[in-house]
Amino acid sequence: MLHQERRNSEEKVMEKIEYHDGKVEEVLTDGRRILTFCNGTKKEISADKRMTTISFSNGDVQKIMPDQRVIYYYADAQTTHTAYPDGLEVLQFPNNQIEKLYPDGTQEIVFPDHTVKCLYRDGLKETFFPDGTVVKVEKNGDKLVVFSDGQKEIHTAQFKRREYPDGTVKTVYCNGRQETKYSTGRVQIKDEAGNLILDK
Repeated sequence: MLHQERRNSEEKVMEKIEYHDGKVEEVLTDGRRILTFCNGTKKEISADKRMTTISFSNGDVQKIMPDQRVIYYYADAQTTHTAYPDGLEVLQFPNNQIEKLYPDGTQEIVFPDHTVKCLYRDGLKETFFPDGTVVKVEKNGDKLVVFSDGQKEIHTAQFKRREYPDGTVKTVYCNGRQETKYSTGRVQIKDEAGNLILDK
């Protein structure tokens, strides 16, 4: 109760200025300034002038923080956009998806299921799944999938290859030919119809 009374006394309007354009400026006893514009927008400036909060009539809110971060909340989309002084931008969506755009052009998306996708300026895309699987896609479309159990899959325009932890490698070429090299040295080749043409 005492705290609330103290707070109310701190927030009393010390000075009120009404401008010709309809704007109203209030100077509070705690040093804050609140400007209210005709369109319903309110701008609050902290006593030390290091923080500004702008509340728009559509529900959007923009905060300029003492560390120069600019935080903008889009009310309709329930999305927050934070711009950092070093150039980093972070978007937070209501479904808990987070997107980061780095000054070097790299984009990182963290999905609600904790999958992380990185898009690099050179065209490389990497996706890290919660189960430990990593997928890399080069600009030319070549794809490398590394599974949590140690298996690897390589996809190119010429072939698809799976490498197993025991050293076995299975390759399927674009013409349909299949080749399996076992860790024992055994090689098996099948033609596009699946007919065995070599087993040694």
